Amino acid sequence: MKTFIEQLINGLSLGSIYALIALGYTMVYGIMKLINFAHGDIYMVGAFTGFFASTYFHLGFIPSLLLAMLVSLILGVTIERVAYRPLRDKSKISILITAIGVSLLLENGGIILLSPQVRTYPQIFKQHMYSFFNGIITISNQQIVIFVVSIIMMVGLQLIIYKTKMGKAMRAVSTDPDAARLMGVNVDRTVSFTFAIGSALAAVAGVLVGIYYNSIDPLMGIMPGLKAFIAAVLGGIGIIPGAMVGGLLMGVIEALVSGYGSSLYRDGVSFAILIIILLIKPTGLFGKNVREKV
Repeated sequence: MKTFIEQLINGLSLGSIYALIALGYTMVYGIMKLINFAHGDIYMVGAFTGFFASTYFHLGFIPSLLLAMLVSLILGVTIERVAYRPLRDKSKISILITAIGVSLLLENGGIILLSPQVRTYPQIFKQHMYSFFNGIITISNQQIVIFVVSIIMMVGLQLIIYKTKMGKAMRAVSTDPDAARLMGVNVDRTVSFTFAIGSALAAVAGVLVGIYYNSIDPLMGIMPGLKAFIAAVLGGIGIIPGAMVGGLLMGVIEALVSGYGSSLYRDGVSFAILIIILLIKPTGLFGKNVREKV
């Protein structure tokens, strides 16, 4: 029982990070019907920004987090304007290949500029363990920080989407961009705002990973990016609550596989989930089948 609870807490910590990354995938897909494969690398840039802010500028956790969000936000908007916007009216395969190209550019640019070596993240928080119910439940202060920050970001995103004018514009463009444009919605600005929010959330995930695992490298965004994409598909790509739930489920499943089986199997299980969900329910857990006119 104790082992199960420990793995469940570990899984929720990891799942919270997957959920933050998955939100970026699902928002961009909801707006543009694009899988932004460069999103995992924006997460990497956020992690390195937090690393440099805390290591060389000796900033605390919150200033480092805010700076990482700002840098990733600017990068995400720049990528959208330079790489994706000119191709928005072109074929979907063109913009998909461009997304892969941007991802490779960021990865190899990171290797050239930052070197491929693994960096040790500074210890922003001294690790403390808290025990409850006679040691049955044990949780670290780092995991508490991950839970609290993730919840704040997810709640904040929901408030932006459902309580602000820009959130209403995002929902309108997601439903029908042409009709939204006719009603006076600035589609270009709305898409840029979506990229900005998604990139900022990825940066938060990057900083949290650095704090939790104490190591980062220029290729760190590849596997978490793919798993966050699987989480978005699992929950229902384009559906924000689905990305949250899918991320948490992915984290818990990985932790349980590692705890009761072997960590060697966790990547294989993740991709097996993708195959199963595409075969059984391609729209995801929260998705609904939509008829398209031919």
